[in-house]
Amino acid sequence: MKSSDVSLTVMLPTSLDRAYAAITNWEAQSDWMIGTKVWLSRGDGSRVDSEISAFTGVGKLGFLDTMTITKLAPPHLVEVLHTGKVLRGEGRFELTEVSANQTRFDWFERVEIPFGYLGLLVWWLIRPGFTFGVWYSLRKLAKSL
Repeated sequence: MKSSDVSLTVMLPTSLDRAYAAITNWEAQSDWMIGTKVWLSRGDGSRVDSEISAFTGVGKLGFLDTMTITKLAPPHLVEVLHTGKVLRGEGRFELTEVSANQTRFDWFERVEIPFGYLGLLVWWLIRPGFTFGVWYSLRKLAKSL
């Protein structure tokens, strides 16, 4: 199975601890993640093996992204494994303190692409929209802090 990496960086105008609290407030991601409703489906989100679900779409048209937290290193790192039927792969949120009131947020996704060449074609078509959506969402998060 092929995979594709997507990585984006945004500067957050806040402290490292406040940035970590914002990105790990899973349900509140619904406020800044475009077109996405996020909830905890198992655990409290502050421990490895907690499970997160996110529906991305409009109305009933979309997909369910299920994730398991695989690594936590507060206040710098969160890693997840995407376990859904549509979206599979790995995700990483990495925070680096730049100053007392500025934090660099690196977002990384390794998306597994199913269905061979057909899947690659579909990913080639939707990747720009996916990347723009994540970029827009990260900017929205930065403006909210």
